[in-house]
Amino acid sequence: MVDLKSFVREIPDFPKPGILYRDITPLLGNPAALEAATDAMVTLFGEEKIDVIAAAEARGFIFAAPLAIRLGAGFVPIRKPGKLPHELHSYSYDLEYGSDELQIHVDGVQSGQRVLLVDDLLATGGTMEACCRLLEKAGAEIVGCAFLIHLLDLAGEQRLNPYTCRSVLSYGGDAPS
Repeated sequence: MVDLKSFVREIPDFPKPGILYRDITPLLGNPAALEAATDAMVTLFGEEKIDVIAAAEARGFIFAAPLAIRLGAGFVPIRKPGKLPHELHSYSYDLEYGSDELQIHVDGVQSGQRVLLVDDLLATGGTMEACCRLLEKAGAEIVGCAFLIHLLDLAGEQRLNPYTCRSVLSYGGDAPS
């Protein structure tokens, strides 16, 4: 059994003072750890019927594509403006200091398809909430949100209520170290 937390490097004061960054590049660089992380993420929603896996660029793509293959689902990339060449669904949302926008192709998700959203990390939940809203706008049914890491102290799962959120690793709060 692979201890996945041993492959998550802690970098203090990045990207700014007071932030403890959870760096997954050591995990990504180790084939056994990457496979174990992918296997663990498959089990989070493995019993659900899933038509499509969706993820926002860029780190979400790392786990979403292999999960789609393993779960027999399609993969839909959620991108920033200017990255997709076809007709689009767009969703604009507010950030702490400004706003942002996410887009998918209009034919990426069909009305009624069951979609699992995937990302490497759940912090405040703002981007994932925008992804959920974008996919609902396209007619998708959100099965849930799967994460490798959940930073419990930032309460992102509250922002994602009523969606089901599951993660492989947790930090903060009452999470075991």
